[in-house]
Amino acid sequence: MKITKIETTLFEYKLDRSMGDANSPMGRKKASGCVLELITDEGISGISIGGQNALPQINSIFDGILLNNDPKAIFSIWKRMVEKYFKGGHDGIANDAISAIDVALWDLKAKINEEPLWKTLGGNNNKVNVYASDIALPINDDDLFNWYSKMSDKFGFKGGKLKVGLDQESDLKRLELMHNALSKNCDDPILYVDSNEYWSPKQTIRNVSEMEERFTLGWIEEPARRWDFLGLKKVSDSLQTPVCAGENLDTLGDFLPYFHHRSADVIQVSHGMTGISGALQIADAAYALELPVTLGGSSGIIHAHIANAIPNCITVEVPHPEPETKVFTSDVTIKDGYAFVGNKPGMGIEVNYEELAKHKVEKVSQKAGPSPYGRRPGAGLYEIPPTKEEISEGQSK
Repeated sequence: MKITKIETTLFEYKLDRSMGDANSPMGRKKASGCVLELITDEGISGISIGGQNALPQINSIFDGILLNNDPKAIFSIWKRMVEKYFKGGHDGIANDAISAIDVALWDLKAKINEEPLWKTLGGNNNKVNVYASDIALPINDDDLFNWYSKMSDKFGFKGGKLKVGLDQESDLKRLELMHNALSKNCDDPILYVDSNEYWSPKQTIRNVSEMEERFTLGWIEEPARRWDFLGLKKVSDSLQTPVCAGENLDTLGDFLPYFHHRSADVIQVSHGMTGISGALQIADAAYALELPVTLGGSSGIIHAHIANAIPNCITVEVPHPEPETKVFTSDVTIKDGYAFVGNKPGMGIEVNYEELAKHKVEKVSQKAGPSPYGRRPGAGLYEIPPTKEEISEGQSK
């Protein structure tokens, strides 16, 4: 069997809520993706959803490495992809391309094996612990409470994560709202908070210390800049709350200062870290140091497949318990606060090509990207509350 063809399709879709964090209080109302398909000479194809900003790199890798290669030789292909970017480094856009291709290769291998991805990866349990994540700092308090109430009532979530950072009084109030909503089916819901690198270490210590007076927190996520391993350690040493970090790193090498200095108490892993192959390496390194890992949000909740094969994974983020767009379906379902992975071959992602055609774009618009406004001015120096205009924009339908 050989890889003979690649197809990529960019698409955009409307979100069910305005999504944003401390860096983007206006939020975004659209999202984007890229359906990437690796097709073999036997008609079996592997799919991933991602890499929308890295199409030139994806096509270059296909022409130079994937074409006519054996799709089952994933680690060999992964090594060649990484080495292709030896001089400039395989972070950033190169990482995005490698990640999208690697996920498609694993989907393809599981389909060749005629089994779900979680089994191909070595998992033996079809359920994974998950938590609800609104990623919706822009929405008002009533909508926030209603969203977490739905997560509790309909899907049984027993944990949730709140975006914080711009207004301590508001953050404390919204933590209470999230707690009360999730308490409907759980006496002691787990509360996570995420400041998205907006605070300095000292700001984090001050703000989270006040939160700890009223709540028991599961972790504080990204409480300093991603490269500030000493600042992260300062936060960890100063608080009862664990530090969770690593979301914006790309490679195993990026994590080495965290491991060496014990900067983070919980390590974030994702298929966006040079693919599933890279994520497993990072998780293994964390396992060797007795560090738990968590996986972030993913299209179709495909991270549930990967988490199933990681013995030190404690939970997985779920911003969308049901597919956020009709472009694809997933056989991962959420019930009683767990993700149940299905038994369809591969990741269980199926593309609706009619819907894909409706949402196809030639170029992804800026406001459909994951962080359309970049890092907020003043971040790490002084806190700037959202303006009336930002609040109005963020809460508009």
